[in-house]
Amino acid sequence: MPNKSTVAFTSQRRRVVGALAGSAALAATAAATGLAAALLPRPAHAAQTGRISPAGLTIRFSHVVAEDTPKGLAAERFRALVEQRSGGRIQVVVYPDGRLYGDHDEMQALQLGAVDMLAPSLSKFGRIGFPEFELFDLPYLFPDVTSVRRITQGALGQRMLARLTRQRLVGLGFMDNGFKHMSANRPLLEPAHFAGLRMRIQASRVIAAQMRALGARPVTLAFSETRRALAAGVVDGTENPVSNFWTQSMHEVQSDLSLTGHAYLGYAIVANQRFWEGMAVADRELIAQALQESASYGNQIADAQNDKALSALRAVGTTRIHQPSAAQLALMRQAVAPVHAELAQRIGARWLADAREAVGG
Repeated sequence: MPNKSTVAFTSQRRRVVGALAGSAALAATAAATGLAAALLPRPAHAAQTGRISPAGLTIRFSHVVAEDTPKGLAAERFRALVEQRSGGRIQVVVYPDGRLYGDHDEMQALQLGAVDMLAPSLSKFGRIGFPEFELFDLPYLFPDVTSVRRITQGALGQRMLARLTRQRLVGLGFMDNGFKHMSANRPLLEPAHFAGLRMRIQASRVIAAQMRALGARPVTLAFSETRRALAAGVVDGTENPVSNFWTQSMHEVQSDLSLTGHAYLGYAIVANQRFWEGMAVADRELIAQALQESASYGNQIADAQNDKALSALRAVGTTRIHQPSAAQLALMRQAVAPVHAELAQRIGARWLADAREAVGG
């Protein structure tokens, strides 16, 4: 749990980042002159600085999901490996569940140096100038996780990560969560079932187009706000891997989960460029190796965590679990097919062609 100084810092940084966001000129000047870090609140002790101190180096790693999800467990593994292999000289402070930054501000915080490392969902890169990352949001592009890894572990994925330096970010790798399923207070097994529903989505033009193609109304909300919005009836349903659905207790406010497996949810592990390049080469190598091993661990347990969550949902019995038929899935695929063409027009047909070639093996 965060201590008192962490809580105070968390409250203060939200006000400061919000102020910076309200002044594009100030943010641009700060980034250009290296003053971004100085404009943001500095914590009271070195354990939160994300820079070298007499006591060593501390890395602030923020994410928005629960600690017992694949990403949360991988982040904890990363912390343990770094601290063990550095003999405690490098400390990693992990802030889960959006305690430090949330969906709306974590990317800007990273660019400004208010946090050192993130593992944001791939959807978030579209709104900072990398719409090609929205390939991962396309419905029914990937038949299974093996096909996803042909991109994330191949040349196309490396090309995507390399481009992030244009926004002062260093792309360090990819991590799986799993495939998303639809939930609401009724089964969602074919397009007709979505008519009129307000469906929570994360910020992604592809996901918004997907929901509209199915007949629903997309509503963009932060992940941390989703359960409350579902309980209050602000939105009617959402999409998530089962592990997120379970760990956020959405089964308490959604009566039906339909195992549509329609799209993939994954993350990119990224660092602030100035922070990364300011470390000694040996430290970067140690951290990169620990990240690679932690991401591999997270990928290995992703399926198991989702299966475990599904078993828990069945045992609790508060949510009905539905499996679409082959005919229903065909209707879903047909309805969302135009979303692929829309993305190709925005990012260029070459990106989509390369992705399909990679997926096809």
